[in-house]
Amino acid sequence: MADLAAPRFEEFGPVLIAGMGQRYNDETSVGIPALWQRFDPHIGHIPGQLSGKTYGVMWPLKGAEGFEYVCGVEVSDLSAVPAEFGRLTLEKQKYAVFSHTGPISTIRDTLGQIWNQWLPASAVRIAKRPRLEIYSAAFNDSNPIRGLAADLKKRTQRQLGHPCR
Repeated sequence: MADLAAPRFEEFGPVLIAGMGQRYNDETSVGIPALWQRFDPHIGHIPGQLSGKTYGVMWPLKGAEGFEYVCGVEVSDLSAVPAEFGRLTLEKQKYAVFSHTGPISTIRDTLGQIWNQWLPASAVRIAKRPRLEIYSAAFNDSNPIRGLAADLKKRTQRQLGHPCR
């Protein structure tokens, strides 16, 4: 497992995302690659698509265990998106952006380092907003260029060393 490089901090958004989504929990999250496989043929063919970048957007479900995950692309206008696709608007937020450079099969190692090592030692906490995976147009399993972004809020002194779980 490679050491986690320090994140860069940046503002991102607003952005309009069109894509496919599904609900998952820890056990069913192994199905996320299948969702990407279903979405992949649509990349480059969604009206108003702005680039070759793709996004994985995840947020916890309120009052339930699990999370919603959407794989999508940035679009210029949600009104032109076909009905079979979900639509998201991500407001401007500040993010910590991490890089994952190994094969996609090792992404859980990188996520574990972010949540279990970097976050508890940092002076920030994760806001209750969507988390992002950002894939360049060149992304594939043999050329894994990927960004992982988490919306941030500064921790208060009391929260330092005691991350919310």
